[in-house]
Amino acid sequence: MKYLTNKVNSIYFDVLKEVGNIGTGSATTSMSVILNTKLSMHMPDARLISIQDLNTIIGSEEEEVVAIYLQIHNGIDGSLMFLLKKNAAYFLLNRLLGKKPNYEKSFDEMDLSAIKEVGNIIVNSYLTAISTMTNLIISPSLPYISVDMAGAILSIPAIQMAQYGDNALVIETSFEDKALLEGYLIFLPEFDSDIKILQALGMGNLITENKQSEEQFLKLA
Repeated sequence: MKYLTNKVNSIYFDVLKEVGNIGTGSATTSMSVILNTKLSMHMPDARLISIQDLNTIIGSEEEEVVAIYLQIHNGIDGSLMFLLKKNAAYFLLNRLLGKKPNYEKSFDEMDLSAIKEVGNIIVNSYLTAISTMTNLIISPSLPYISVDMAGAILSIPAIQMAQYGDNALVIETSFEDKALLEGYLIFLPEFDSDIKILQALGMGNLITENKQSEEQFLKLA
């Protein structure tokens, strides 16, 4: 949101944090059913991350992670990526497919399919939260899955971000059973999609006022 005032940016960020809270709650419920266990939810940590810092959210650029990626269209356009640390992915496979607790072999096709399905459910929990809050119809693409170093995977949204804005919303999500399952959701709305969200929430007047202020400033410059 390059041209919006701090006031509008603050409101928009508050909305997205609420999406994070609702989406995480819904994802926790779905995960509990799938894994047949009771999960406790940690409050999600929502942050706006700059392009330069995006590749540091996991910690090390060389840490291998699993990423589920999909695009969204219609009501808003953009993309979502869910990153999962490998230890969390192995824990999920143990629960879903009955793997041994110390299973750490390379993921086969069945492993990747199971992880992708779980990631897709988590991502769609956040999409449903956005759609419910805004009454916008949002259509997701089929999800893609990749296993690679964090730096390589995060270079993809970093390139996209450069086209549409300076920041991405990152929601750090944690579920806990016998182990802590840490994941990171990256929301990348394309040009004007953030405006559509605010307008759908009845905040179009703030955007109009902001544009008028910007035009007056440009005339004086």
